Amino acid sequence: MRAAVSTPTDELAGRRGRRTGARWLGAAVSIVSLAAVVWWISRQGPPQLPDSRAGFAWLALALLVIAANFGLRGLRWHLLLRAASIPHRARDAQGLLLVGYMGNTVLPARGGELLRIGLLGQRTTAKRRAILGTVLVERALDAAVLVGLAGLLALAGAEATPEGLGPAAGGGVVLVALLAAAAWAFRLRRRGRLERLVSAVRPVLDTLRAFAGRAALWPAVLTVVIWCIDGFTLALLTRSIDVELGFGGALAVVVLASLAAAIPAAPGYAGTFDAAMLVGLHAAGIDGADASGVLLLSRFAFFVPVTIAGLVTLVVGYGGVRRAARLADEPLTSAAG
Repeated sequence: MRAAVSTPTDELAGRRGRRTGARWLGAAVSIVSLAAVVWWISRQGPPQLPDSRAGFAWLALALLVIAANFGLRGLRWHLLLRAASIPHRARDAQGLLLVGYMGNTVLPARGGELLRIGLLGQRTTAKRRAILGTVLVERALDAAVLVGLAGLLALAGAEATPEGLGPAAGGGVVLVALLAAAAWAFRLRRRGRLERLVSAVRPVLDTLRAFAGRAALWPAVLTVVIWCIDGFTLALLTRSIDVELGFGGALAVVVLASLAAAIPAAPGYAGTFDAAMLVGLHAAGIDGADASGVLLLSRFAFFVPVTIAGLVTLVVGYGGVRRAARLADEPLTSAAG
């Protein structure tokens, strides 16, 4: 009996099928979450928004801080690319980071990550799977810092941590499970199995090895600073509508919302981010029209400017939307990958 042979067409069809399944799952999660959020908001008064010069000044300051923080995120990716010996220009690290965040807002399944990998892959001699390794390190740093901050805030008794150590414990379980899976895969490889898989992901593994020592130190420090600045930004947004929320409470809300954003959802983390924000704000003592206003301001400040900046950067500097979509749809295991 002849063994079945997987063709590139079969692999592409399977890949598209998995993407479709993930999109339907994300859509379902978002619909349920958004329905709950809309129902809650409809029972409150009109959202409180800035209505004075001082309020608009606080909002403008928050937007400036957000812009600076995206500059730090670009610097972090630049350091990761440099540590992995991936030739690139610093301005591409910054510009494509904006493109990636724009893509994550408007495309399903964090499609922005594929956008920046594909576009940078056209501007460097490194394999796209090696670039993927730096993105994985970036996401791992975010996850580790968020879990750590959730635990520290819960231990410190910060507001907006209604589940106590729940987020930290859940994240810790996930990290332990990933480490156990890696150990199991390493054992299988030593027994001569998984050779085909290892060959396919070797560029990713080579990139990850570059961060086993001190190379990850400064990106890790930057990650802590980045998330603390996001917490400070939320505190500024609440000040714009005369709502007092301390730094610890604001940081806790940001951590909770960011952990919830990891749940599969529609583009822009629709529903999951919003529901977690409202839960966190309620735990911090902010309810009603004030909570609705903070949610709307957060949605605007954290997502709209970077989406516009990323789209402009994509159109002006990287060939436009169609070219980016074509690159993002190419398999990472292609000859160019």
